[in-house]
Amino acid sequence: MGVAITRTWLEKEGACSGQVKLFVRIFGETCVPDAANILKASAAGLDIGWFAQRWLPAPALAEYKRVIATALAEYKRVMAPAWAEYERVKATALAEYERVRATAWAEYKRVKAPAWAEYERVKATALAEYKRVRATALAEYERVKAPAWAEYERVRATAWAEYERVRAPALAEYERVMATALAEYKRVRADALIRVLDLAASETPTVDVEAIAPAGEAEKGE
Repeated sequence: MGVAITRTWLEKEGACSGQVKLFVRIFGETCVPDAANILKASAAGLDIGWFAQRWLPAPALAEYKRVIATALAEYKRVMAPAWAEYERVKATALAEYERVRATAWAEYKRVKAPAWAEYERVKATALAEYKRVRATALAEYERVKAPAWAEYERVRATAWAEYERVRAPALAEYERVMATALAEYKRVRADALIRVLDLAASETPTVDVEAIAPAGEAEKGE
């Protein structure tokens, strides 16, 4: 793997500007795609899959795709139950929050109803006394309503805090599993690229970078 990757080559192959800038920031204008640099590139966020599509000869590229397909399938296999468990825990916690909130809301309405009914009764007694009595009745309504509303808000806040408490560790576990699985996938992908590059180098002693044609269509690295 003595042939170097250059900024010029990346731009000529159509690498996006963000990936070119990241390459220059990590390696400068050029680097040799050896094991250490491939691992460094993968860790830094460079799209080594995009590089493999354009750098590797067809047989080496096919072997690389075979290896990373298995790694990607394993990553998805590990992620699926973790996400499902997170969704299960979240749904249960949210349902419990809604149950508690609905009960608190019903209690608020129950307490409010007789106070409002009394307000309406007093208001209807006499139009002449309406304005005077209304102020007193409305004040009583507000006095009765205030603690009921405060209780509703207290119960709702407690239920929401419990929902967040239950959801948080489930999300943290999902993200932990995802990070581990993603790191393993990246490691296998990098190892696969290193292996096929070594294989390609042993089969092709001299490589003219400018003469290498793209091995197939692939998305540009972002």
